[in-house]
Amino acid sequence: MSSRRGFLESVGAGSLALLAAGSARGQQSPGAEILGAEGVKTSARSSKVWRPVSDRKIRVGIIGYGVCKFGAAFGFQDHPNVTVAAVSDLFPDRCAELAKVCRCEKTYPSLEELVKDDTIEAVFIATDAPSHAKHAIEALKHGKHVASAVPAVFGSVDEAHELYDAVKTSGRTYMMFETSAFHEDCYAMRQVYRAGGFGKLVYTEGEYYHHSVEQIPSYREWRVGLPPQWYPTHASAYYVVVSGGSLVDVTCKAMPSIMKKFQSNKYDNPFGTEIGLFRTSEGGMARIGVSWDTYVPGSETGRVYGQRGFMVGMNYHGEEQKLPDLARPALPPQMNPGGHGGSHGYLTDEFITAILEKRKPMVDIAAALNMTVPGAIAHQSALKDGETLKVPQFA
Repeated sequence: MSSRRGFLESVGAGSLALLAAGSARGQQSPGAEILGAEGVKTSARSSKVWRPVSDRKIRVGIIGYGVCKFGAAFGFQDHPNVTVAAVSDLFPDRCAELAKVCRCEKTYPSLEELVKDDTIEAVFIATDAPSHAKHAIEALKHGKHVASAVPAVFGSVDEAHELYDAVKTSGRTYMMFETSAFHEDCYAMRQVYRAGGFGKLVYTEGEYYHHSVEQIPSYREWRVGLPPQWYPTHASAYYVVVSGGSLVDVTCKAMPSIMKKFQSNKYDNPFGTEIGLFRTSEGGMARIGVSWDTYVPGSETGRVYGQRGFMVGMNYHGEEQKLPDLARPALPPQMNPGGHGGSHGYLTDEFITAILEKRKPMVDIAAALNMTVPGAIAHQSALKDGETLKVPQFA
């Protein structure tokens, strides 16, 4: 077992990395700040050799090209098993740029029009967060496989059940593109957990801290006043993705935001920071924190502590002597790992491969909702000064 000193050194290294990132924050555009500049490094690529599971090309439609330019950021246009058949954005100039970047000639003025195209098999939804569930349901009704940016739903438990039912009824593949799932450390933690290296998880921590001096622009200003726990998946992944389990109840404490634009927002939300303590499906505890005010430029991280071992970053300390392969899977050579810690390319490859192999993707509908819905309940708890509330479960 590694020493306590090694553990402290690993924590210290993480703190230094955050400080270094903070010094560069003022030089980034809002979109770059969200994407995470560190993710474009070629060192994030796995050294494994990618081998195709099929020579078939999936015809994909891409919807949305806002401030983050997410429509093109996940590399669908570079995947050897994908043909980007059409793109769409409500703004004609954005739609034209998205088509150019994706090397696609066909455009539609809206998602509603694009999903009527019977030649399109799958869609990637990179629209505004409040519309993700509605747009996913519409695409599923038209027989499309669906990949969606996070969160799967936007603060609504009713909408979560509607989306769940739509996926189950459709028989199509659904995947939420939760970037933490393919962070190097989170992916490795998942492999250790599945190999029994942690035993049951006693306590986990997940954090999404996204401080901005100015409010990041958004369609119809959906980000203004956003309840932090309505956007929890970058943090909750460090339990749900790692263990495959769920969060069953929560007590959440919160602190009012310091941002002026939070005043009189459409959500009637005063909070810029919400920290939830959850009971997990294993009987352990998970602390999930989301904050727009914490002076950290963009932190999506977590730690796991089990009965047989624990892991901070890529450092495993525990009883297991024969760890499995912890490296992320191979990536098509023409694809970049991309932003958010080099996760984008892996998410796209996982979605496309799941369709080709007719299997469940890593972040399927149950995992997506078990990461998202707990945040909606946590916000309700915060409004009730930390009252413990049950979290709906999705199997």
